[in-house]
Amino acid sequence: MHHHDPEFRFCPVCGGRLATRQLKENEPQRLVCNDCEFVFYQDPKVVACAIVEMDWGVVLVRRSIEPQKGKWVMPGGYVDRGEQVPAAAVRETMEECGLSVSLTKLLGVYSYPGKIQVVIVYLARPVGGKLFSGEETSEAKVFATDQIPWKDLAFQSTFDALKDYCAMKER
Repeated sequence: MHHHDPEFRFCPVCGGRLATRQLKENEPQRLVCNDCEFVFYQDPKVVACAIVEMDWGVVLVRRSIEPQKGKWVMPGGYVDRGEQVPAAAVRETMEECGLSVSLTKLLGVYSYPGKIQVVIVYLARPVGGKLFSGEETSEAKVFATDQIPWKDLAFQSTFDALKDYCAMKER
């Protein structure tokens, strides 16, 4: 399985050509510069999300951008370098659905073979703002747990986190 993005072709140190090599047994192949031997480690992308408990259900937003345009997700997005993960979840929730939230609990961490995203999901409650759709969303709506649009969810992590949430609420 090839885990490297094809856009990385040249060394960021010397400009030499990168090649894929096996450096250690039991580790994935790495990009290595043919000229200066620099090893280009490709780190995962961290995503911070919030399942916002509001009124009688949870807030989901409909994506207005690719990938998965038109599908439902919990508010969330990429963590910026140097940003605290919980702060990113709060920021992304405000950007995507207009709610200022307080995080109440870490629900879970989701990662999948061959995917570069590590998705960290918190539970949250609104402390301000007004529910609306943001720049990257076409709709923001509260769903009762028995009304979640399971067949219309955008990502495996959304599905898995909402399943975990519903199982937790049933206990």
